[in-house]
Amino acid sequence: MSKLDIRAVSAADHANWLPLWQAYQRFYKTEIAAETSTITWQRFLDPAEPMHAALAWQDGHAVALVHWIFHRSCWTSGDYCYLQDLYVDENLRGGGIGRQMIEHVYAQARAAGASRVHWLTQEDNYAGRQLYDRIADRSGFIQYRKLF
Repeated sequence: MSKLDIRAVSAADHANWLPLWQAYQRFYKTEIAAETSTITWQRFLDPAEPMHAALAWQDGHAVALVHWIFHRSCWTSGDYCYLQDLYVDENLRGGGIGRQMIEHVYAQARAAGASRVHWLTQEDNYAGRQLYDRIADRSGFIQYRKLF
């Protein structure tokens, strides 16, 4: 396997990001409105926004994406970092790309002075959870939500 290059997205990366973003949605059996995806992409490019994105490149192809958001906490003086989305091309899973993407977010969070990185996954994401159990601690919390 050739070297992986992980870097922040730029305006020129949209055509490489979008297919991975759509594949991520298919993985989670959801469909996000195109208008929302457009707004999300614009937020990634706005330095005033707390939202960030990176792509992993291998042999000139985007093979993974990760999105993270910095937010305040009442429990610490430093921000928290929410790793919202992580997707690795299904043909390349199990080769360490997911771990490298998470470690990239860890490095970004440390550099920004964040107190923690946290994320959610579905209970039946067994392959992902095997990785997550090795590189992070389970919080013991259960998520509740109310959609509007």
